[in-house]
Amino acid sequence: MPDTGMSSSQVHAWIAAANMGLGHKRAIRPLADIAEGGFIVVNDASVAGPEELKVWDQLLSVYERLSRAKRIPVIGNFLFGAMDYFQAIKPAYPRVDLSRPTIQTKWTQSMARKGLCSGMIEKINTKPLPLVTSYYAAAIAADMADYGRVYCIICDADINRVWVANDPRRSRIEYLVPCGSVLRRLKQYGVPDERIFMTGFPLPKELLGGPDLGVLKSDLGQRLRYLDPQNRFWPLHEPSVVHFLGEKNCAPRKARKLTLAFAVGGAGAQSEIGAEALASLKPKILEGKLAMNLICGVRPEVRSFFEAAIKANGLEGSEGVRVIGGRGDEDYFASFEASLRDTDILWTKPSELSFYVGLGIPLIMAPTIGAQETFNLRWLEEIQAGIPQSEPRYACEWLFELLDQGRFAEAAWSGFLKARKYGTYKIQELIATGTMSRSGDPLTR
Repeated sequence: MPDTGMSSSQVHAWIAAANMGLGHKRAIRPLADIAEGGFIVVNDASVAGPEELKVWDQLLSVYERLSRAKRIPVIGNFLFGAMDYFQAIKPAYPRVDLSRPTIQTKWTQSMARKGLCSGMIEKINTKPLPLVTSYYAAAIAADMADYGRVYCIICDADINRVWVANDPRRSRIEYLVPCGSVLRRLKQYGVPDERIFMTGFPLPKELLGGPDLGVLKSDLGQRLRYLDPQNRFWPLHEPSVVHFLGEKNCAPRKARKLTLAFAVGGAGAQSEIGAEALASLKPKILEGKLAMNLICGVRPEVRSFFEAAIKANGLEGSEGVRVIGGRGDEDYFASFEASLRDTDILWTKPSELSFYVGLGIPLIMAPTIGAQETFNLRWLEEIQAGIPQSEPRYACEWLFELLDQGRFAEAAWSGFLKARKYGTYKIQELIATGTMSRSGDPLTR
């Protein structure tokens, strides 16, 4: 990142998200060192008043119930379809003007006029700093209140029209986007070019290692060794790998086990897929050929479910399997991010974690939940960094076949080169200077 002349200790902004699953909070976490007074969670009791909280509680309850609705026999798909219809995203083609307001945008602005995000507005009005938020309603509410600089982080490869104000030309929200597909969509929604910045998704600094990406290069250099047991990838790509990562990072180091992580969504959806995969992969775990991390998030019931699955498979006390999560967001994020340094394959639905392929971690894509995840899956396939899951109960067969073919190594390398990694630094630069430098280098663009 170019020298802005300002350290993170000199750059401050209001950083806000909503407690609507983990995705919005994951997006702002890398900006912790510039967050004025810590993060603002717009629907937390420390920010929102009692009346506003009643509205948020209703919204969150509906979101979580419908996120898990597909499990319900007979009516599950119908209930989930109702939520998905509200979030539906129009096909990318033909490229037509979609700037007209919709029912969703009118509803959002109506809710803002009734006081949604009013607690946040009151708080940020105490000091005129830029606002950076990963939740569309917070950005729109601040814009409607004529707040100064408002930046909105986009967490998916495509978005519903609800992310943009009724009148996109008059709105002053500036959008921070992870990839080209959502940039093009924002233009369809009427957002001018000068208010769209291709930053990339903000990734944890602890996994990047600074603007030189020292930690990322070191970890990926080792990961590619574990992802290519039959030496299919290295003969084709070694010159390129050494060029980008450095010869020292590519040299084999202390041996460890190939490590697979299965992560549930913030609402605890799809935990049964992880349990099925665990049962199938049990022989490889017992043979010491695989370690498996079950990522439970912050939900104690999901932790209990995974612990029961471990016990049912006779793996209790095994060093080859562990449950990773936390009692709160900070505890969870810290433990999950630390585990990613030795994670070779991540198995999860194509949520905001899709952009973690920029770290060189290949993704096994669980079935999508919601329209935006369908577009994330499509993006992952386009950049060849994600592989659709096959039957979880046969994971022991197909996963190791793909491994021996070098497919996971190819996906890891493709994600590293094609997904943007500099989002955290670009956003900090933008807040500090009001503009953003651009680079043709695949590592720092």
